Amino acid sequence: MTKRLIALTLLAVFAMTQVVAAAPVSITRDDQREVMVTIYNGNLGLVKDLREIRLDAGMLEARFMDVAAQIDPTSVHLKSLTDPAGLKILEQNYEYDLLTSQKLMEKYVGRKVRLYQSNGSFQEATLLSTQGPVYEINGQIHMGYYGNLVLPSLPENLVSKPTLVWLLRNTKPAPQRIEASYLTGGINWKADYVMVINAADNRSDLTGWVTIDNKSGATYKNAALKLVAGDINRAPEAPRARRALELAAKAASGNMADRDFKSEGFFEYHLYTLDGRTTIKDNQTKQLSLLTATDVPVDKHFIFYGAADYYRTQYGMPISNQKVGVYLELKNSKENRLGMPLPKGKVRVYKADTSGSQQLIGEDWIDHTPKDERIKIKMGEAFDVVGERVQKDWKRIAPNLYEIEWEISLRNHKQEAVTVEVVETMPGDWEVIKASHPHEKPQAFTALWKIPVPKDSSAKLSYRVRVRW
Repeated sequence: MTKRLIALTLLAVFAMTQVVAAAPVSITRDDQREVMVTIYNGNLGLVKDLREIRLDAGMLEARFMDVAAQIDPTSVHLKSLTDPAGLKILEQNYEYDLLTSQKLMEKYVGRKVRLYQSNGSFQEATLLSTQGPVYEINGQIHMGYYGNLVLPSLPENLVSKPTLVWLLRNTKPAPQRIEASYLTGGINWKADYVMVINAADNRSDLTGWVTIDNKSGATYKNAALKLVAGDINRAPEAPRARRALELAAKAASGNMADRDFKSEGFFEYHLYTLDGRTTIKDNQTKQLSLLTATDVPVDKHFIFYGAADYYRTQYGMPISNQKVGVYLELKNSKENRLGMPLPKGKVRVYKADTSGSQQLIGEDWIDHTPKDERIKIKMGEAFDVVGERVQKDWKRIAPNLYEIEWEISLRNHKQEAVTVEVVETMPGDWEVIKASHPHEKPQAFTALWKIPVPKDSSAKLSYRVRVRW
């Protein structure tokens, strides 16, 4: 080995030693200049954290602090916005061995500690186990010992909060604007809707709220917020502990918001961008206004559902007092003062009683709904409208060919007339060969009758169907 090669090797070793010995650069939330958060429906957030700090030239260790506790380290990406070519990442680590009293004791198992008494004296001891704890003092084993445990120093590899650690090479000393982006769990959003209908059940005021639940382990101050609505596919991972989210929805007032969300199509999803900025604190549930629409037309439906198995079995007695479902339906259109893509969420419907107090009358989930599509909300089961069906005939005409006759009685105890939609699910190849009322065929295996029922009265539907299967 030549003298020149030996000298170069010693210089390289010296340089590496200098890197190890140099104090790491701490990049904290105080250096933050901007943060952007995109939240997905599936307990996932994308964080872009821009910070500014002066870095010396050469190799150095940088500690990027105040990141989310549920960060996915494999998703981290660091880049310099000031000098992308001059700042290189040589190594990346994620330190999450957090500083706690339990962790401190675990690091000192088998080592000397001190137990201080109230009078200021202390006892030297060896910590044998954190369970108890167990000490060795003067050759004797003590299961617990009175006194305050004092450790001589802070162990290595313990951090007070999750930290990203990079080994960097910087070409020139200068202020750097650094952007770190990463995915994190523990943050979620959903939509909640509050609908208030009028006395005639034909108009409504609709308010939409975005509910954000942040348990990611970080606070996002004055963040630019985007929400992605849609069902994105994620590659399966090894199981990882995540906290389950349970959001308590709130009924909120319908006042107009000072800011709103702008919606745009984004790939096969929809992206909602908040007009302005907001702070999302750790362990906080936050609500932001999504939409406010007044005087939205709604249609009320009474629906009496049947089932396919009614045609496969002989019934010797009436199937009595079947429930009639109550539904509200509206169109998500511009002429109805809506027309924006609505993310899936829970709709709570209220109506004022005779004293003017708003009462909850039903709630249901809606799926992601594009503009100009219809929304159907199940309110519950009708109290004053009931149905009863009687199988009048069941006959086998030939192998796999049957005729079944039904009579459906609908009774209306309300003081206004209603129309009940009888929806019968037909099996196999079917044909209605006679009926008291005309029917529609909205789907291949569905027959629909719309039966007017006068106030405080009743009506009957009878039909005979031929089924082949």
